Amino acid sequence: MTKANKVLITSALPYANGQLHFGHIAGAYLPADCYARFERLQGKDVLFICGSDEYGVAITLSADLAGRSPKDHVDLFHAINKDLFSQLNFSFDHFSRTSWEGHVPTVQQFFLDLLANNYIEEKVTDQLYSPQDNRFLADRYVIGTCPKCGFTEARGDECQRCGSSYEATDLKNPRSKLTKAPLILKATKHWFLRFDLFKDKLNDWIAKKNWKSNVINFAKSYIDDLKPRAITRDGEWGVPIPLPGTEGKVLYVWFDAPIGYISATKEWAELKGKPDAWKDFWLDSHTKYVQFIGKDNIPFHAVFFPAMEMGQNTPYKTVDELPANEFLNLEGRQFSKSEGWTIDLADFFQNFTSDQIRYTLAANAPENQDSEFTWKDFQTRCNSELLGKYGNLANRVLVFLQNQLQGKVPSNKNLSDSDRTFLTQIDTIVQEAAKSYEQFNLRRATQLMMLIAQTGNVYFDERKPWTLAKTPETRPQMESVLYCCLECLKRLALVSSPIIPEAAQKLWEMLGYTTILANEKWDQVVKEEIPQTLPAPQVLFKRIENVVIEEQESKLKSLLKS
Repeated sequence: MTKANKVLITSALPYANGQLHFGHIAGAYLPADCYARFERLQGKDVLFICGSDEYGVAITLSADLAGRSPKDHVDLFHAINKDLFSQLNFSFDHFSRTSWEGHVPTVQQFFLDLLANNYIEEKVTDQLYSPQDNRFLADRYVIGTCPKCGFTEARGDECQRCGSSYEATDLKNPRSKLTKAPLILKATKHWFLRFDLFKDKLNDWIAKKNWKSNVINFAKSYIDDLKPRAITRDGEWGVPIPLPGTEGKVLYVWFDAPIGYISATKEWAELKGKPDAWKDFWLDSHTKYVQFIGKDNIPFHAVFFPAMEMGQNTPYKTVDELPANEFLNLEGRQFSKSEGWTIDLADFFQNFTSDQIRYTLAANAPENQDSEFTWKDFQTRCNSELLGKYGNLANRVLVFLQNQLQGKVPSNKNLSDSDRTFLTQIDTIVQEAAKSYEQFNLRRATQLMMLIAQTGNVYFDERKPWTLAKTPETRPQMESVLYCCLECLKRLALVSSPIIPEAAQKLWEMLGYTTILANEKWDQVVKEEIPQTLPAPQVLFKRIENVVIEEQESKLKSLLKS
């Protein structure tokens, strides 16, 4: 394995303060998993890391409301979200959590290096305090009037209407998000990271990136307006400040969370019994580092975390690719856990498969603009595309092969020009699909996967093997058609494996293979001969009936009435 073949992939750490929904999955997680699976098929040395983000005042407040300790609270949602990823067949090499003991020294060393390099300053400032709650409140649990546009429900660090960034103390009429109680300013000592000192380094660094224009422009606007930013908070639930006399103060969650990518990799290395293996990825400039996030996380991953790394004495790898995605909405509205406008995941997996939702989310991936999940579109994609094109091609070809040749794979001795043209056409689509995966264009990869199935169906219909089977003179042509269709199905299994791994594996086995397709190599699969005898075919997808979709739609409509 050469150095250039190492790929480090991370997805934004989900906050262990609630259950994930499909909007989250479509943005930062499914695209990452599909990319990781593709790069493994390319023979790359892939390390796919994620984990729960478990600190911050938001956790303590939610835990208080739920009558749980912060530890019990994060334990609950870490388990729930980890189980969801498992149900969706995510291929993390390690799913960690920031409350594991190895996270603390890594975060504290980041702080100490920044401090020693004169990037941190100590200041006494007035911060927002809730007399009713008897605590200082973190940005996301403060609301008020935006100082830029006047929106009255603006968050404490960023206005969700105009996108402006500011300090919570800049808000007009600040109040607690949970209790609505008015807040006052109270003096407290904190440590500030001098982000303004990184402007030149960040501008030089980002100028070399070929990211999506929305990511670059968003990041540059933050860099232009960089100023010192508090990295500590008053509280007990978090990583302690590694300085004497700082009891009751912790490092701010947005500071410690991205360092979790590194500490999670250290935990992965320890579990492998090779404690220094994390360095092979994080301390090697040849590593390709790809970070998948939602657009709301762009400032933290395109500006703040890279600056934190630049201030270290350890030469950590900074992100190479940042395919930030937009948002996925649900039936015309934003997913909202608080309003109940979401999909019950336990109920979902009783009725549908992981491949069905993976495919639908991939086909609707919000890559350049917000997209939408609707139950009707889900049904149409599952029935017309997965079942009607993909499953139909596999079934009709393999059943016909069993009936005509008893499952014996024919040779390619009598291929016609049209047969060779068809195979060339399929190989061209396969090559384009590989480029789409490489360029993080999951929607296009999904379209090309279905184009292979559609092209195979058209070829099967045009060549009419059932007619060719009727006479001894034309049966060799029938065998050539079946040979080409099997080659098409093999490529279909390969191209679809990152997106719908279960169905792809089943199709792979229906082609007579006994290996794990996800462990194969892309180029080798394309060239590999299909085994001589195939087993009886299975049904890959089941039809979703109208009554099932109508039931799901009625559940959502009832939420609007309640």
